Amino acid sequence: MSLKEFRESDVLLNTMRTHPRSEFFIYDGKIYYNNTPTQSGSFADNVLNVPSGHISLYEINIDKGTGNDLIYPFITKQSSNAAFRTVSATSYSSDFVYGDVMSGSYPMSASITREYMAVAGQRNTAIDPDTGASFNTSPVYPHFFALKNRLDFYGSRSQHYRVSSSYGDKSQQAVNLISIPSIFYGGKIEPGTVSLKWYFTGSLAAELQDTKQNGELIEVSGSNVGLVGGVVLYDEGFIVLTGSWNINSESIPLIAGSGTGVNPKWIYYGAGANDGVSVATTGAGNASASFGLDFQGTNEIQVMTMFAHARKGEVNFSNNPTYYTYNQSLIEKSSSQIYEENSNRTIKNTVSSSFSDYESSFQRQVYVSKIGIYDENKNLIGVATLGNPVLKKEDEDLTFKLKIDI
Repeated sequence: MSLKEFRESDVLLNTMRTHPRSEFFIYDGKIYYNNTPTQSGSFADNVLNVPSGHISLYEINIDKGTGNDLIYPFITKQSSNAAFRTVSATSYSSDFVYGDVMSGSYPMSASITREYMAVAGQRNTAIDPDTGASFNTSPVYPHFFALKNRLDFYGSRSQHYRVSSSYGDKSQQAVNLISIPSIFYGGKIEPGTVSLKWYFTGSLAAELQDTKQNGELIEVSGSNVGLVGGVVLYDEGFIVLTGSWNINSESIPLIAGSGTGVNPKWIYYGAGANDGVSVATTGAGNASASFGLDFQGTNEIQVMTMFAHARKGEVNFSNNPTYYTYNQSLIEKSSSQIYEENSNRTIKNTVSSSFSDYESSFQRQVYVSKIGIYDENKNLIGVATLGNPVLKKEDEDLTFKLKIDI
């Protein structure tokens, strides 16, 4: 069958914007993503082979049992000089010889993490051996220093972003940083969709929402409605919490390595999100606290739409063996010198009749079940399979709409 070339108007490229929702629940050092529990398989207790609340990149090494080696990435050093991005040029030339194998490990996973900073701008100190004077060295919480410029950049949206403003100096405050990997939200977190919920003994104690869509996280339920408890960095995937007021008057242990109780505050929100806080590291009272985090992301997906036309008098032949009348000889002659197919084979009449035991007049018609897509070199690069075969009569025009997400 001859190939049909797409016309310029037959191929459309557009962008589809989606807003996938992510929901996290944090309790006793465990995270649950989209209310999905740990799934067991036939050979492993954890079928995805990643911790609860994590997304598995590529989703390989699924349901691997004990003794079943895991799949891993590897590159052999060759003249092409291909290497992993983590291997420096110096290490590549000095630590490996041609034929050596550089390997990594799978699975790779990601989840939200929490970092509690008692005094965000605190620095380590050292003593000058000559003078005996102390001086500041590296920051205790480098992630805060990495975000300072970005926080000030968004100060035009709200003064609550600024490191130093009339609302206080974040460098001298306790700061609670929630980090969200981009695999959960795509291009950015959608403004107006962020919700942080603090539960105490299973009941909602307080909630923050970005109701103004300007990054401010405003308490919408609880005893301090209207106060701003933190800000969201939508593009970067960070939540910075500074709310230090008491959510209630209870006292529970929320700091790893210490059984001392503290009042529930937003600076302790998310305790247990990959930060070492759990009942085992704080005490039984930690079980009273649980947390919810909801937001929507923004993904822009490039979509190619193609219109494949089957015009009148075209697409009237099939390579399906059932296209011919049953029990006909395929080969007329075959020898070491000649191969000839039967030229008198008849096509099966598939025209339906409205009468019993009556065959309608023959008409050319086929059932389209697959459409092949070829590149400019006539290489097959894709096949679109129809859910149900479509009848194509010789006197009909049909158009098939094909879509692919890039």
